[in-house]
Amino acid sequence: MTTRTIPSVSVTYARNGNSTKANALGMRAMQERAFEKRGEQYLLIKSPPASGKSRALMFIALDKLANQSVKQAIIVVPEKSIGSSFADEPLSQYGFWADWRVEPKWNLCNAPGEDGGKVNSVGSFLASDDIVLVCTHATFRFAVERFGIEAFDDRLIAVDEFHHVSANPDNVLGQHLGAFISRDKVHIVAMTGSYFRGDAVAVLSPTDEARFETVTYTYYEQLNGYEYLKQLDIGYFFYSGSYTDDILAVLNPDEKTIIHIPNVNSRESTKDKIREVEHIIEELGDWQGADPVTGFQLVARPDGRMLRIADLVDDDAVKRDRVSAALKDPAQKNNRDHVDIIIALGMAKEGFDWIWCEHALTVGYRASLTEIVQIIGRATRDAPGKTRARFTNLIAEPDASEGAVAEAVNDTLKAIAASLLMEQVLAPRFNFTPKNPQSGPQPDFNYGEGGYQPDRCNVGFNEESGQFHIEIKGLVEPKSPEAARICKEDLNEVIAGFVQDKRTIERGLFEGDHAGGELVAEELTVMRMGKIIKDRYPELDAEDQEAVRQHAIAALNLTQEAARIASGTGRAGETEPSVNTALIDGVRKFAMDVRELDIDLIDRINPFQQAYAILAKTMSEESLKQVATAITGKRTSFTPDEAKEFAVRASRFIKERQRPPSVTSADAFERKLAEGAAAFMRYKKEGRYDG
Repeated sequence: MTTRTIPSVSVTYARNGNSTKANALGMRAMQERAFEKRGEQYLLIKSPPASGKSRALMFIALDKLANQSVKQAIIVVPEKSIGSSFADEPLSQYGFWADWRVEPKWNLCNAPGEDGGKVNSVGSFLASDDIVLVCTHATFRFAVERFGIEAFDDRLIAVDEFHHVSANPDNVLGQHLGAFISRDKVHIVAMTGSYFRGDAVAVLSPTDEARFETVTYTYYEQLNGYEYLKQLDIGYFFYSGSYTDDILAVLNPDEKTIIHIPNVNSRESTKDKIREVEHIIEELGDWQGADPVTGFQLVARPDGRMLRIADLVDDDAVKRDRVSAALKDPAQKNNRDHVDIIIALGMAKEGFDWIWCEHALTVGYRASLTEIVQIIGRATRDAPGKTRARFTNLIAEPDASEGAVAEAVNDTLKAIAASLLMEQVLAPRFNFTPKNPQSGPQPDFNYGEGGYQPDRCNVGFNEESGQFHIEIKGLVEPKSPEAARICKEDLNEVIAGFVQDKRTIERGLFEGDHAGGELVAEELTVMRMGKIIKDRYPELDAEDQEAVRQHAIAALNLTQEAARIASGTGRAGETEPSVNTALIDGVRKFAMDVRELDIDLIDRINPFQQAYAILAKTMSEESLKQVATAITGKRTSFTPDEAKEFAVRASRFIKERQRPPSVTSADAFERKLAEGAAAFMRYKKEGRYDG
């Protein structure tokens, strides 16, 4: 079997050094942006791994403690290992007016014992004159339950890796934060590299979220501002048989790599994790024993080079702890030769810092998109000599002889969803405006050769801020402040909900015309996205919901069309001569190639056609056919809920066109509206709807 190594996402950056330069106070670009909002009571910092969120929090917390009548700061992290990110920092050495210091007894991540037993320490801290405490999410939850919301009045609560919070009533930390916001007596700083969850549940309720001032620092700004790292590739690749037999098809021993082997309960696992690690080591070369100091496995390559492999899967706690301690040794942080490959199962993900990592290789689909974003973040650190990084998701192809075909199909769809979302996360930021006679250029944007053209829809780009300005004819603008905030800050979160919707991605991939199907793109872009937004933001009126829908689908489809142009992949998956075009040029070229960039045109693009083209290249023809059969076999006519949505959209059509949609129309989506409205009337007559 030959693994086809075609990255589904490949992005190149300018390396202008901006994100690593410090100002007079010792703050990098993201930290300076966050510090400007230090006076806000509720602050949400959305910023990628390695952008300096921990230090940004230190600057903000010190100002709140000194100048904003905040008594104490409590830093809450998801797991003990991340507590080290908030260790003492001599900030004054770099120009700030104070140092960050945590008394050893108040860093509860370093204290022995269980979370429940540390609650007494939180109580002692609240009664003390000391000002900073670091603890885990679990310890904090127990402490709130023990001492009550009121005990934390006039304090700063800083929640790291905020995506662990959820608006779901079963999420205790989310419920506590809702109560804190309702009482309105604390300051909250929330920080995350991925403000969306794998289960697609909102992190905060819309009402609570509206209270937060958001600081967004994009992946594009972060990576574009690096000094060394220039290219990031993300790909999902398929294998048959045991992954250990094929792993060297994607594992390059010359690259610094973290391998995450599959969970023992997953179908990719052989159910013997120790043997899997041994097999990987055997594939890499001849084992020479373990280093007595670090515990790293020493493996001689055929070319004579010695690989140093850190095994974090070993069940022997003493051995594993020695390896883990060696990886965290601060004296080795800048030593590229300290270790070559790390093999992990549940470790080396969130908060794990190894700047030299060039390849994050993950076997089997992970539980959530959030986890994938975190794993990719392990490889996106900037380091001398490191010009390229990549993430590979190695997935088992569906096997007709297995009973687990449905599970295999689900894993495939989730990997594609992750790839689509990461492409969006890594892209520059979109600012859309409607094209009308009053339109004009925005300052500091480059509109390409010939500059701004008053008689057409323009695409401008500001390289410094990593932002597009794109004019679209017929675009609905948000009216309310909340809708404007969503269009500005939350498009990726909306897109995450869309690409994680299983039925949407199934139909988009295998029922569109690119796959020989009859799906009308607007069934996804208008109907499905419309319903997702209506469910997610019920407090918005219909016009604002439509504005959010149009902005989200425009961002997704323009990114996908630009990727298609850049990769030279045709709409039906055929390969055209490759064009080495950046995403920015791809967006501009697409806008120039169409007669007019209007929202109807954008709605008529299936967002999944480019993903299908990649899938057709990476998966064997037989497996692709099997996946398609499994999905199209479930094709159904309108459900009552879908018929109702189509009827609502049909009534809007009548209002706009002064006539009902026709089943004989030349426009495929109009025919669908007519069919859906007819199905709604039929279901209504049959009594399928309450009330």
